[in-house]
Amino acid sequence: MRVDLLDFDLPPERIALRPASPRDAARMLVLDGNEMRDMSVRDLPGQLRPGDCLVFNDTRVIPAQLEGRRGEARIGVTLHKRLGPRDWQVFVRNAKRVRSGDLIDFAAGVQARAGERDADGGMSLSFLGDEPVEILLERAGQMPLPPYIASKRATDARDRDDYQTMFAREAGAVAAPTAALHFTPALLAALEEVGVGHALLTLHVGAGTFLPVKADDTQDHLMHAEWGRIDAATAEELNAVRASGGRLIAVGTTSLRLLESATGEDGIIRPFADETRIFITPGYRFRAIDGLMTNFHLPRSTLFMLVSALMGTERMQAAYAHAIREGYRFYSYGDASLLLPRRG
Repeated sequence: MRVDLLDFDLPPERIALRPASPRDAARMLVLDGNEMRDMSVRDLPGQLRPGDCLVFNDTRVIPAQLEGRRGEARIGVTLHKRLGPRDWQVFVRNAKRVRSGDLIDFAAGVQARAGERDADGGMSLSFLGDEPVEILLERAGQMPLPPYIASKRATDARDRDDYQTMFAREAGAVAAPTAALHFTPALLAALEEVGVGHALLTLHVGAGTFLPVKADDTQDHLMHAEWGRIDAATAEELNAVRASGGRLIAVGTTSLRLLESATGEDGIIRPFADETRIFITPGYRFRAIDGLMTNFHLPRSTLFMLVSALMGTERMQAAYAHAIREGYRFYSYGDASLLLPRRG
């Protein structure tokens, strides 16, 4: 499919630089079959059915952005994918000043040695010392805000909480599963009162989620890999929901991508613990999910391709045009959409 068919113009002022407060006060655009409704995230319990199940990603964002020096050169590093206990694939700012074997000095005495360059435009990095890398990152790292926010303001102490979901427990992501940022304990309790359950899986979101699609056609784009896990008990629980007539509503594209990766042609979700490079574009046949709650995505991005696959490209272009006209806030700290495709 031609990537330019998935383009749209977004006024810069529509990009949210802070989340709604409280979190569940964000707006929510509901696409239910052919209907479109302007609502609030707090209205979610009334938009779902008893027996439905929301599926959340419980990954936890680590302070994956570091500023350092190699000699006199300033070097910026964003962790991308874990390779081992002390080794990471990273994206590097000012990469021309770094060669394999060079030592990079970060804040608080944290040091790392540069390794080989990789096909994604980054390199490997090995952290020195005996302390766990997680402790080093807490000392020297910052929350890795998306580039469309970080280019407009500095990361601050508020982001340590704002850019973490209430479900975050499995450390390893370098970007938040942002649809779940809208949830609060009060909203979860309201959902349980009307018979809507929830389940947790883990997909460690990589910085590759922000890489632009440079190809002119979707078939020429190489998708980044991310590691995920669905345990046997969760797979059994989710299959039981569908068997009893309930719907699985993925909260975030990360949850959706992992569910679809773990589901066979027979529609059965199986335990999964591996990397996935699944790339969902218009024409894809969904096997696991019956709906999606997600934020508003970048034009020409793999995530806008995914929602277009679920609801139809023309439908999503019209919905995004409506959201822009009505002042919805876009991207990671922005408002939500609830996408419920008509089946059959």
